Amino acid sequence: MGLSIDRTEFSADEFERFAAKVRTDLKALTRLLDRPDFGEGESSIGAEVEFYIVNSELRVQPINTEIAARVQDPQLTVELNRFNLEYNLKPQAFSGHPFARTEQELLAAIGRINQHAAPLDGELVPIGILPTLRQSDMGAHVMTDVPRYHALSQALLKQRGEPFSIHIGGNDVIDLEADDVYMEGANTSFQLHWRVPAHRFADYFNAVQLVTPVVLALASNSPSLFGHQLWDETRIALFKQSIDSRSPNHKTWRHPPRVYYGNGWARSAWELFAASASLYPPIIPLMSEEDPMAVVNCGDVPKLSEMRLHQGTTWPWNRAIYDHSDGGHLRIEIRSMPAGPTAVDMCANGLFVIGAALAVLDDIRHLTSILPFHYTEHNFYRAAKYGIGAEIIWPQKDQVQLQDMPLLTVARELLPRAREALTQTAVEDSEIHRLLGIIEGRIETNISGARWQRHITESLLRSLNPDEAFRCMLSLYMAEQKKNIPLHEWTLSP
Repeated sequence: MGLSIDRTEFSADEFERFAAKVRTDLKALTRLLDRPDFGEGESSIGAEVEFYIVNSELRVQPINTEIAARVQDPQLTVELNRFNLEYNLKPQAFSGHPFARTEQELLAAIGRINQHAAPLDGELVPIGILPTLRQSDMGAHVMTDVPRYHALSQALLKQRGEPFSIHIGGNDVIDLEADDVYMEGANTSFQLHWRVPAHRFADYFNAVQLVTPVVLALASNSPSLFGHQLWDETRIALFKQSIDSRSPNHKTWRHPPRVYYGNGWARSAWELFAASASLYPPIIPLMSEEDPMAVVNCGDVPKLSEMRLHQGTTWPWNRAIYDHSDGGHLRIEIRSMPAGPTAVDMCANGLFVIGAALAVLDDIRHLTSILPFHYTEHNFYRAAKYGIGAEIIWPQKDQVQLQDMPLLTVARELLPRAREALTQTAVEDSEIHRLLGIIEGRIETNISGARWQRHITESLLRSLNPDEAFRCMLSLYMAEQKKNIPLHEWTLSP
């Protein structure tokens, strides 16, 4: 969705022509995937980090366009709400110290952006959901005034035909309605891109799908919304509900939610793109001049702009990405991890999800044959709700019967296998040891960002009112975060 969009109104004919062009793009993709050398090349990573902007009172500060104008960095983009920004990190070859390079780039970017934000009484915070966010902070008035967000909002609202309903249970329960998509902007994430071999894309994708619940629980960092203690990763429920364009009143077939975990174990890369086209109506039908079949017939690599745009208006938690650059390649966009707590923690999460996927890769066809897909989806929502306290259904290579296991038991078993799998890559041992040591620290101390936030807030509530407790906790969080010390080494005493 990082495209320049200057319109918000489209005709029925434009939607029909766009859908037809997506089908043509899919035919071209079939031809590309049949090329023996398509998508071959060195593995690489990339990442995007979303931030809240807060003022000196630790409340949201809606000044993203003003900061972006001052910074003048093409890697910095505004987000849906005016108190959010996103930084797009440079791709890194998956060799040597890829995450150390990413970490240093991110820290430098945060410092540079904060220098420009400070005169405007602004500061970046990487955190899944801001603990001091109030319901009065939300509304159509805080949405960033750019055409692509207006177009997205109008399209989703038109399909739904009524306000979005938010219902999330947990320690507390929250029930509310939103008359626009602004609640989506309460979520900030760390999104990891991983370039994988095209000819084995389905195996890599399924491996990521299998291990994501374990990584999500350890990375969880969004335990509250509007002062309510909800899921360890409240973002997962909130994002799905905040842009659910399905009309509750339709009596005929409805498309699935546009935010989803998957529709089954993947059998090919092509089917992931094709399923998006067949299951979800277009919402922004912008057309390019490209004739993709002509480009393929000439032996070149087409952009497939319509297919990519449509794919960008569906939000699976792990998403297949086609990129025409570098001779054309495929990536997995891992979208479920929250922003924060620190740059080094996010990098540890990133290396662990790749290492864990590589650890199960050779057995993935057997593992997916004994674990029905809906169980891994069940694992994902359990991990989001209960975090490191979840129990999940985990397949073992020599297992006869599936059974619940504590998620931390699975994580302990997966960690050394991830370490071993990563030693077979071009990543340096020192990088593996440093970052997976952080994951091990969280497992052994039984801590996550969500658990830390909750523990500190509960301690503060003994002497402070809720508003003061959340604000004080956030102040402590930001003080620790600025040191870039791994979460498991943070103090547990407010």
